[in-house]
Amino acid sequence: MARMDIDGDVEEAARRIQVRFVTKLKAPFKAPPNSIAIPSNLTRLGLSSIVNNLLKAGKDEWNPEPFDFLIDGELVRMSLEEFLLAKGISAEKILEIEYIRAVAPRKQEEPSLHDDWVSAVDGSNSKFVLTGCYDGFGRIWKTAGSCTHLLEGHTDAITSVCVVKPRVAQGGSDQIVATASKDRTLRLWKFDADDSSDQIKRIRAYKILHGHNASVQSVAANPAGDMVCSGSWDCQIALWQASGSDTGDVVSVKKRKKDAEKEDPQVEEEAKSTLVGHTQCVSSVVWPQDETIYSASWDHSIRRWDVEMGKDSLNLYCDKVINCLDVGGEGSALIAAGGSDPILRIWDPRKPGTSAPICQFSSHSSWISACKWHEKSWFHLLSASYDGKVMLWDLRTAWPLAVIDTHKDKVLSADWWKGESVISGGADSKLCISSDVCVL
Repeated sequence: MARMDIDGDVEEAARRIQVRFVTKLKAPFKAPPNSIAIPSNLTRLGLSSIVNNLLKAGKDEWNPEPFDFLIDGELVRMSLEEFLLAKGISAEKILEIEYIRAVAPRKQEEPSLHDDWVSAVDGSNSKFVLTGCYDGFGRIWKTAGSCTHLLEGHTDAITSVCVVKPRVAQGGSDQIVATASKDRTLRLWKFDADDSSDQIKRIRAYKILHGHNASVQSVAANPAGDMVCSGSWDCQIALWQASGSDTGDVVSVKKRKKDAEKEDPQVEEEAKSTLVGHTQCVSSVVWPQDETIYSASWDHSIRRWDVEMGKDSLNLYCDKVINCLDVGGEGSALIAAGGSDPILRIWDPRKPGTSAPICQFSSHSSWISACKWHEKSWFHLLSASYDGKVMLWDLRTAWPLAVIDTHKDKVLSADWWKGESVISGGADSKLCISSDVCVL
């Protein structure tokens, strides 16, 4: 009987490995640095439980925290034993495991209801969320459920929105935003982002941009904040002046309804230039550097344009219609795109001689409608899909870090907000905010 106990102990010891948990997190998330023996069949949930036990030792109160784990810079998404085997890592030495806070929302805000599909969202300013809706209105939200401004004037659905000057406005000066619509126009609006009034203010555009011959699908601003570009079903990309000619063109917010016919004048402008090359709808545009625009199209191509020359300097082909595009990640150089299949693709245009994606994420079950890099991380991005889900990704693993399924219909748009929230708009007429996402 004693012999069986010894054998059992030997067998148990063979299934344990020596590990040391390390982290870049500050107190109270730093575990003791000494090594411990743990079962080799543990997955991330078991590892998370052990780290939480180490962290709560000697503390009166500790709220368990979900963690993710990296070995040699790669996220662990299987048991330790399987991971070590797959990577050819020896378990003879002490294994160093880095832990980070899990990238997943810890709180869901109450949905902000609209009157129709929420086709566009922009969270690039920490003071507010900008939404575009199929009812033709743009809206400014200070918090979940709190709409402060209504942007009225479009005669058809809004398809895309953007904050023209994402930097926080100085001294209470006006914030500029842009909207694009199926009515073939873009509009520029100004409002005071610091306004704390409880009443919704209805504002008119100070500038209307004419020139596209079909629905405008996407709008983006340059980093300087003095230009916007747009992509349209007319296959063209148009460049517009955002600044200048903008005095006295916003309706006074104190104006009573009976005086509504006394409208302030609006400036109407045509495009400064156009970029021609796509053969079908230009579905998405981004303008990450003043001299460079990226575009995606239903013609299956992604193009990089030299703004000054007016010509494309890169042409990537995909075998699918492309709906959405973003540029970010390492060196702000990686291209993420999604379209008419469930696959989110990542390209690195710095690698010469290849047009193949460096990563492909395939956990969605329908078309991808939006993708967005986190502005302060090399690794993290999100995607939204007609399958009703928003997924959070890390380039260091093929599996989604989190799946957000707060929408009851197609998700049409998504973005990051304040660095730690995910915002999304859907065909269920809701703006959803998922907060306390610990990316950094």
